[in-house]
Amino acid sequence: MFRSDTDLLESLTAELSQQLKDYEDQALLEMIRPNLASQFVQHAPELTKFHEAIVQNDSMDDRELLRIFREFIPTTNYEAYKPFIAKFFTTPCKEADVKNMFAPGLPYFFAMSSMTSGKSVKTFPRYRPPPHLLQHPLYLALPPSEGTTLSPASMRYSQILTIDCEDGQSKQVTVCSLSIGFLRMAMNWDAEQDNERLDLWLSGQTDPYAISLVKSYRAFFVLNALFALADRRVTTIRFFFANVFVIFLQYIEDEWSLLIDCIEKGIIPDVENLGHLRAPLEKLFKPNPDRAAELREIGPPGIQGWAVRVWPHLERFLGITGGPAATAVSKLTHVLGPSIPTQATGYGSSEGSMALPYHKGNPNTDYKLMFVDVLTEFLDVHSNEPSERVLSIHELVTGGHYEPVLTTRNGLWRYRIGDVVTVKGFAPDDGLPVISYLHRREGGIAMAFGTTCTESQLTTAIVSAANRWIGQIIDFTIVGDDRDTPITYGYLVEIGGEIGKDARMAIQQTFEDLMAANDEFRTAFWQGRARKPTIRLLEKATFAEYRQQKCNKTNVSISQVKVPVVLSDPTFREWLLQQVVIEL
Repeated sequence: MFRSDTDLLESLTAELSQQLKDYEDQALLEMIRPNLASQFVQHAPELTKFHEAIVQNDSMDDRELLRIFREFIPTTNYEAYKPFIAKFFTTPCKEADVKNMFAPGLPYFFAMSSMTSGKSVKTFPRYRPPPHLLQHPLYLALPPSEGTTLSPASMRYSQILTIDCEDGQSKQVTVCSLSIGFLRMAMNWDAEQDNERLDLWLSGQTDPYAISLVKSYRAFFVLNALFALADRRVTTIRFFFANVFVIFLQYIEDEWSLLIDCIEKGIIPDVENLGHLRAPLEKLFKPNPDRAAELREIGPPGIQGWAVRVWPHLERFLGITGGPAATAVSKLTHVLGPSIPTQATGYGSSEGSMALPYHKGNPNTDYKLMFVDVLTEFLDVHSNEPSERVLSIHELVTGGHYEPVLTTRNGLWRYRIGDVVTVKGFAPDDGLPVISYLHRREGGIAMAFGTTCTESQLTTAIVSAANRWIGQIIDFTIVGDDRDTPITYGYLVEIGGEIGKDARMAIQQTFEDLMAANDEFRTAFWQGRARKPTIRLLEKATFAEYRQQKCNKTNVSISQVKVPVVLSDPTFREWLLQQVVIEL
């Protein structure tokens, strides 16, 4: 049965349902068979019953293995893996102690989580996938593009782990962001040889390799802007998060005169902490007075379609525009103009990549599930069952809200990632579910009155109100505002440009939107247990500084840092409150 507003199926036919069962079974076997002999399977308390059943079964055919998996593997979280991951971080680290820990052999790198929650960083081992998968879109750190791509990449890493191998040699394992780990793996770029590639400039990229090693947040963006503006051949703009592109535009606007002068004269600006990276960049950057004159005539970002005037061959923008990045959508569409399509790069996390954009739907928010890097099962977040039952994809229902549960090539077993997605329908060609991200399952603020608005409700409310009353949001976060009783949602917002003359009206609209979106909040308000949210505006460039501090504190990749919808870190909360300039 087709839905009237899309080509998606509202429910599965018997034939497609069976086809999905077969596909899931085959993918699951491919994920778990190589990992049955891992140290984690043999020694993790959570998998004891599973391991015992495996040992007791001499003739393990496919059907029996699938039955044992589904009967004995519970859902897991990071705590189960933590002591096993910790062994890689000991000194000295012996190969015999960590070999086959989660999957065969040794990991190629460790992927760092984005740490939006304010909790300690999580790291996940990533092993080299089978060779035939390295060219799959889920693994491509540099997707093919006809023309030139503006896609700033920071090679920054947290640390390098050394594993003492049994043959007397040692193996270096980098701890970094997922995208940089994939890029290093695809290009065979060991971190220890980074300084030997300073003269490298990959064809089709606006940024020379040396920029990826810049540690200063401001210098990284200014230099990327310099080389990108100098190149009018750009066809693709690719940022992991759309709101990072908005920050990139801020740097262009703030440093416009400096950037144009440097392009005209062919000089590298005097930005901080360049050190040995200055010489190779100076060698690669040439004077271009004609381009400088063209850019002066266009002017800094501001007019609609500015990006197309600066890069006349521009064809598309790739980046996440949903969730917290939704704040950037109005600025993004204004700068790109109506002719440039936008789409997400995919749906996934440091734990695994789950889906690619569904182009027959909304490629910014709709993702088609696939079993390449992970096998995804689901928990029904609205289920009333006493114990949560894990659902296969053929058991999903259009409109249902689910938490993804991942079993991965890299040795995670029914791992809960904490997201909530909704099923939009099923692809008519193969029946695979098409999903959209909603919010984190535990992502709201549990107010003293016992209600929790979701991340998506909180984001939608402030984006809508700001667009109408305040101005263009650069970024925002929310803290519990306990200056009065009862506690309420305290929005901390940074805007670009002038404040709207009726900005205070945003409080009422945000309040009304939350009342309409959340029954619990509405009930609590009428019972006197809730009050209107508050909105405070922050100093310009506050969130750029926040990202810089995050980078310095954690050594996470510059492009990976996210601003959480709900801020729990008390140190950053106190610092952000000090940046308040106006309360509406």
